[in-house]
Amino acid sequence: MSAHKGNSAVADDGFVPFFRRYTKTWVHAVATAGLTAFGTLTFVNRWFVVLALASYVVPPVALYLSGGVGATRDERTRAERKADDRHIGNRPPDERRSERNQEEPSLEGTDSVDESDVQSRQTGVSSAGETATASVESESEAPPAPDGPPSSDETAARGDDGSEGGEEADERDGEWRTVAVPATETLFDAVVTDDGAYAVGSGGLVVADRGQGWTTVLEAGPAAQGNDLRGVDAAADGEAVWIAGDSGAVGRIDAETGRHTDHTAPAELTDNLLGLAVGGPAGDETVLLINGSGEVLRGQYAGENGTGGGPLEWAEPIEPGSGSSLSGIALADDAVGYCCDTDDGVFGTDDGGRSFERIGPAGADGTLEDVATGGPNDCLVSADDGVVHRYGSSGTWTPERVADVALPGIARRGDRTVACGADGTIHERTAESASWERIETDAAAALLGVSIGADRAVAVGEDGTVLERRF
Repeated sequence: MSAHKGNSAVADDGFVPFFRRYTKTWVHAVATAGLTAFGTLTFVNRWFVVLALASYVVPPVALYLSGGVGATRDERTRAERKADDRHIGNRPPDERRSERNQEEPSLEGTDSVDESDVQSRQTGVSSAGETATASVESESEAPPAPDGPPSSDETAARGDDGSEGGEEADERDGEWRTVAVPATETLFDAVVTDDGAYAVGSGGLVVADRGQGWTTVLEAGPAAQGNDLRGVDAAADGEAVWIAGDSGAVGRIDAETGRHTDHTAPAELTDNLLGLAVGGPAGDETVLLINGSGEVLRGQYAGENGTGGGPLEWAEPIEPGSGSSLSGIALADDAVGYCCDTDDGVFGTDDGGRSFERIGPAGADGTLEDVATGGPNDCLVSADDGVVHRYGSSGTWTPERVADVALPGIARRGDRTVACGADGTIHERTAESASWERIETDAAAALLGVSIGADRAVAVGEDGTVLERRF
């Protein structure tokens, strides 16, 4: 018995299945190139259109009539042949069955062939008389899946989100992925609380996800002046969110109601505010603002029961360093925190920002971009040369090469540290890992800020980009 399919079988197939196979050959590719080339030359002489059509039409016709090997060999997969059979629907089952039998591997040339083995392979029954578990016949003519909703078993196998396999869906939940946000503006910073996530950006935009997807909270900032917002942070219990930005824009958002209060021009200052940090629970918040003049402005919020000048009191701004622009600030609680400037200076506080002590320089070759902390004697600063500098209880700074691009944002929570790159990448390090892990994302724009919560992390950047990772 021969498994070789002769040219006569091709003619029996008809021109449609032949042409489907032909389009997958190199001959078709050359013919298409000829059509394009001669078609382009029609502006020189319109008779080139004849050559263009001939170069595309003649090869398949000639191959079909002559049974050329390159075009007529059936190199389709079983699924493709099956699809062609269903599409054409004009060949009897016996003919299709005969063709499938010809696809069996040739037994000619072997030392010995047991005729019963050949018969068993054709009928799907083993030589011992037992029913085979699978056969060529059953595989190629398996009925299509019925229409309608999947069964409960199929649903369990695919996962609630329709993905193949529940375990794979769980793994995807642990990956960084882009989420839909009603924004195309640049988002500069983000904060994640136990009840939601917030991001701020150009034109005073504030967006939030409080369990129902990302929505717009503010379109033009706390004073409705459209000033860019550069920083966002939340009280320890997540019930209050503070925002700050250009021209002294400052606001407080009640997380439960979504209402905001305008506190723009704190202490009558209208400088561009480049970041902020918040410590303490709602109703007793410590708010630290930083500006381009190297100053830290401390506010104490006591709610409606505040004493002295009212619910929010601002102290005189202080200058921790030499006056270079401050680029990042973070509080671990209402007492311990750190800030950094663009002159390699790093400063720590243990009294909630009333005073700072220099613990730098960090020894960076690049410019410091952001700072993160997990508590006393735990400070990390990221730089625009892709290096993270780590400060520990020994009082020394340790540089770690993380990326080859700027790291505009860094965040720390517990044993997890995340930095975001200007090329849209994410870099993570945990207590179990001795090195940083680079994570490629589908972000098409630079990432500028990152925050870590109890059950997820969020990174934001240009063009309204928001990435999330669920823990």
